[in-house]
Amino acid sequence: MTMRLESDPGLAATFRPGPLGRLGMWVTRRPRLVTVTWVLLVVGLGIFAPAVEKNLSGAGWQASGSDSVAVRELAQEHFGGNASHAIQVVIHDSEGSLTQGDGPAVIAQVTELLEAEDRIAEVVAPMPGMTLSQDGRTAIVLAGAGVDTNEMVRVATDIKEDLAHLSTGSVQVNPTGSSLLWSDFNEANLEAMLKSEMVSWPVTLAILVLAFGALVAAGLPLLLTLAGLVASAGSLVLINELMPVSIWAMNFAMMFALALGIDYALFIVVRYRAARMGSHESKTQAIAETMDTAGKAVLLSGITVLVSLSAVMLVPSPAFRSMAGGIMLSVVFVLAATLTLLPLVLFKLDHRINKFSLPWVHQGEHRSVRFQAWGERLWRRPFLYGTGALVVLVALALPAIGLNTAMPSIKVLPEEASARIGYDVVKDAFGDGAPGMLQVISDTTQAEATAEVLSADPGLVAVMPPMESVAGLSLIQAMPAVDPSDPELSVTVDRLRETLPDSAMVGGAAVENLDLKSQLDASTPLVIGVVLVLGFLLLLVALQAPLIALLGTLASLLSTAAAFGVARLIFQDGHGAGLLGFEPQGFLDAWAPVFFFAMIFAIAMDYTVFLLASAKEHWEKSGDPREAMVGAVAHSGRVIFAAGAVMVAVFFTFALSGPLPPKEMGVILGIAVLLDAFLVRLVLLPVLLRLTGAAAWACPEWLRRILPPITFSHG
Repeated sequence: MTMRLESDPGLAATFRPGPLGRLGMWVTRRPRLVTVTWVLLVVGLGIFAPAVEKNLSGAGWQASGSDSVAVRELAQEHFGGNASHAIQVVIHDSEGSLTQGDGPAVIAQVTELLEAEDRIAEVVAPMPGMTLSQDGRTAIVLAGAGVDTNEMVRVATDIKEDLAHLSTGSVQVNPTGSSLLWSDFNEANLEAMLKSEMVSWPVTLAILVLAFGALVAAGLPLLLTLAGLVASAGSLVLINELMPVSIWAMNFAMMFALALGIDYALFIVVRYRAARMGSHESKTQAIAETMDTAGKAVLLSGITVLVSLSAVMLVPSPAFRSMAGGIMLSVVFVLAATLTLLPLVLFKLDHRINKFSLPWVHQGEHRSVRFQAWGERLWRRPFLYGTGALVVLVALALPAIGLNTAMPSIKVLPEEASARIGYDVVKDAFGDGAPGMLQVISDTTQAEATAEVLSADPGLVAVMPPMESVAGLSLIQAMPAVDPSDPELSVTVDRLRETLPDSAMVGGAAVENLDLKSQLDASTPLVIGVVLVLGFLLLLVALQAPLIALLGTLASLLSTAAAFGVARLIFQDGHGAGLLGFEPQGFLDAWAPVFFFAMIFAIAMDYTVFLLASAKEHWEKSGDPREAMVGAVAHSGRVIFAAGAVMVAVFFTFALSGPLPPKEMGVILGIAVLLDAFLVRLVLLPVLLRLTGAAAWACPEWLRRILPPITFSHG
């Protein structure tokens, strides 16, 4: 194998390709095999891709192993499905009592429709004093959950339109409850995602045309990303047959695959054009050199992204684990396409990638004159620019100190959503705490003592009579005095858990949210710590330089903290809420810190690897700190700038439409990339290279012996 490669007429006599260079040459020699493999992969998995929206789960937002989840499961099994994920069909007569006019007929039709659905357990008619309001105008028909939370969301989706059609001129039918909330939210979220994709693709293509200077070259990243997305979508559907996968896994995967696929393709294509059209190397050598340099940086970047996201698996929640898994799967497919399919396409197209070029473009230009001038300016005045960037980042990060988090409230739904309308009607008719009824399950022998504690608690305004099961369990429902999203509810639940009898467990949809928030609060420090340690270790292995690996890791924290500082100002304090079109909740959604931290850090390390890999390559060639810093900015600055612009455009499109959580995602990730690409990677990190000089690349001999030998330069 080695002899054949060394005698290849397309290689210079002194050229010795590394493992990735040999991979690049291998795929170019087997175009039919590589093409057929990818066609089979994309078509084979793509057959399942259209089923993503229907098959993936809509729930899974829970703290596995918590008391509230145990209560839900016991209530479903032993109390006719009267659990937190049951559906409450709210019937309201705006003209009078439901005992007259259209009321009796509508209640009968609702009951008949629910009883015809075999996934619904017991159907409980409205009961005076419990689910029928005192004025008789509002009633709740309870549809017990006969299946798990994910399937109940599908039930809600299947029946909500039929229920709404039962409304008359005076009587309105609005199903609500947690299953409806997730059904309505997922529907609004999908619509927002599709709108955002429609906007982001043409914007992305326009930026890529400017970055590459040629239409054909600009289309390569989109082709690459599309192949990865289709394959990952089909894979998620298949995985869902084995374990529930959240629909959010696909939403995040779409966004992440687009952003990273463009990043990777930019780095590879720019390097190939430089080798082929700038240095006039043969096609074979250009591919091999590109893969050994840019390809190596892409591989290390992809591994860093995967490791960062894998830390989210430490959160014991099905939704979080499947979301992280979905993104990781899309990254694997995009990475595989970048390292196998893209080299083949470049080899086959060769000079044709420059078709439809802009008139001012120099296809072989790799070392940007503008970014070289910028690097030299940073070298001359590091304190001025470094201090300026640091002041901006710290100033934006300071508000993060006062950041509050909570689980999403009903305000994340559009005002016209059925779940939100029903929620408000229940509050008006039964009291603020009615949409967040607590469910307390205990042994039947302790039911009386449990009821006494509940009745005496100042945080509760109503306690229902106990329901008993043949399994020796008792279920008591209690109405809190406050809205489910009020922080005071957490105080009440904590107090009940301290004072109730030993066998009693507190649950309900609102309590499940509280337990998940507690789990997220407990997991966040662990996830952050693991991400930082693993990120540092990967940079250390890649760069063989502990000081710059540490500084690169710490620098990534600045853009992350600044992004959350801005998020606090927008989403907690409400600055710019009118412009972005949302109703502030007074807090940031509780899942944002842990999940977005991993995502932001993964993207930040992506840029870090690109810049420092280029710096290491120049250091290995010259041994000159100045050339390492200026050369890195000159060679990778344009790619980082273009990739950052694409990512910001992609993320910000998600901030312009749809429910609140996608807006949070778009704004936080967009701001993080904006700050990281343009302040941290193109200002602060080069300044750190300038100030540390040769020490940045020093490595103790004992450590060098431990680390695997990784180089980025070609002799």
